[in-house]
Amino acid sequence: MNTKIRKFLEGMNGKTIALCGIGGSNLPLIKLFKKYGAKVLACDKRDRDALGENGDLAVEYGAELRLGENYLDDLNADVIFRTPGMRYYMDELVKARENGTAVTSEMEVFFELCPCKTIAVTGSDGKTTTTTIISEMLKSQGYNVHLGGNIGRPLLPDIENISADDIAVVELSSFQLISMRTSPDIAVVTNLAPNHLDIHKDMQEYIDSKKNIVLHQNAFGKAVLNLDNDISNSFEEYTRGQTFKFSRRTKPLNGAYMSEDGSIIMNCYGNETVIMNASDIKIPGLHNIENYLAAICAVWGMVEPETIKNVAVSFGGVEHRAELVRVLDGVSYYNDAIGTSPTRTVKGTLSLYDRKIILISGGYDKHLSYDEMGEIVPDTVKVLILFGATADKIEAATRASSKYSEGSPVIIRVNNMEEAVQAARENAVEGDIVSMSPASASFDMYKNFAEKGLHFKKIVNEM
Repeated sequence: MNTKIRKFLEGMNGKTIALCGIGGSNLPLIKLFKKYGAKVLACDKRDRDALGENGDLAVEYGAELRLGENYLDDLNADVIFRTPGMRYYMDELVKARENGTAVTSEMEVFFELCPCKTIAVTGSDGKTTTTTIISEMLKSQGYNVHLGGNIGRPLLPDIENISADDIAVVELSSFQLISMRTSPDIAVVTNLAPNHLDIHKDMQEYIDSKKNIVLHQNAFGKAVLNLDNDISNSFEEYTRGQTFKFSRRTKPLNGAYMSEDGSIIMNCYGNETVIMNASDIKIPGLHNIENYLAAICAVWGMVEPETIKNVAVSFGGVEHRAELVRVLDGVSYYNDAIGTSPTRTVKGTLSLYDRKIILISGGYDKHLSYDEMGEIVPDTVKVLILFGATADKIEAATRASSKYSEGSPVIIRVNNMEEAVQAARENAVEGDIVSMSPASASFDMYKNFAEKGLHFKKIVNEM
């Protein structure tokens, strides 16, 4: 453990630390800070019964619970760690900062202390898969990799055991980036489209949050930007070090691209290396070709081309992302719960298959437009099964499409996942594809997209 990390942790001795949100990312921090003599307050809007096992674990690890609607009032803490889902500018946090309390997050502190090279990925779509691909490539090349962040694993609890020769590969959301003032050594922006407008005050705040991934790099940093996405590409204005671009359509001056014959090529200012063909990539979809192009740019110079190809041939994808659950009576059931926005469903599920599918969609309303998705649904969907808060929006956008005609697609409204899967089975024939891709968040009925995906899989596997 280096001196900077030790000094920070020992400096927590005797201080009161409030961890906001009692969940997977904060529970391990209770252990860490208690070990170094801090008083830890575990704070959550939910009551003890709603917390369940997490509340029991927080107490077992040594935290004092602060629960209920007023959980942020009168904390009298020296440091507040906000959970990423909390609005950075919420009144209680603003007041705490004005009163001299340090308001930070697990990921902010991790980046400030991390002793090894950092690679971070953000974007509206594709960031989890791209982060995982980068990790797989580096591990295959022999590096010791710490994978975490928005992908579901906190990294600060591991800070004592990270050495200078390791590599941290991190997925970052806009909620994590909004308050960060440290950028990674290598920053990847997969793409940007309207998202999370239920949390951010407007689209500009969302973009500005993402911009922090490159804004604080130095001259030795590397930025990887999507040449095919206007907002991602515009971040070049703020880069200070090397800039790599990736594209499925155009050869960049410096970066990875796909040629007309499907070759995946790295072009470094005219020096080209053919790595593989797009057909070598095991996981399907044009969006996954983009994810590989981004990952190649990120690891170029650290991972050999042969290793990159070996990963592409063998890597089967990430759970909840166009994941084949089961084939029953000749019908293939796919779990694409990660489709938490219309653009994710359009670029993912609705671009993957060579036939019209049965689509289960709908969920929590993030105040996004479904017009683009509505235009595409009649060409790609034979039966549209809807439930959740966005069902009305998706149906209205589909019916408004110039390509829609009555019964094409058939639109079915249901109340829950059980009814949705049953309707899919009743309307499917041998050779059909059923995909659950919500085009929405899941918070209206589930804790997160993963819980929704697991519920879908359970129902399908029990049929």
